[in-house]
Amino acid sequence: MSVLRVVLPWPPRVLSPNCRPPHWSVLAKAKRAYRAACHVEAMAAGWSKGAFAPTDSLHVRLVFVPPDRRRRDLDNLIAAMKSGLDGLADALGVDDSRWTLTCAIEDGIGGMVRFGITREV
Repeated sequence: MSVLRVVLPWPPRVLSPNCRPPHWSVLAKAKRAYRAACHVEAMAAGWSKGAFAPTDSLHVRLVFVPPDRRRRDLDNLIAAMKSGLDGLADALGVDDSRWTLTCAIEDGIGGMVRFGITREV
């Protein structure tokens, strides 16, 4: 069973559901930029379309490594990753509605999100 892994940048603060950007265009620009950044990271890690069939059921594991020691809410972190996950789905050419998601928050400081994806058995 092959696992594709990539380390992603921490999502920008404006992508958090708790953030209220000053204008809708600020949020739209941040979403577009983060989606593109995650797509670029996946391509740099050697990902390509066709690694998985479009009909495969896939298991995704996200490990959040916060940039500081403040406590974070897991559901807000997942929501902030939405545009990043879309960028990864674009890189693989798969539909992210077929993903099963497992998430964790790691102790420590790092400011990154470790992403792994594998075909479900």
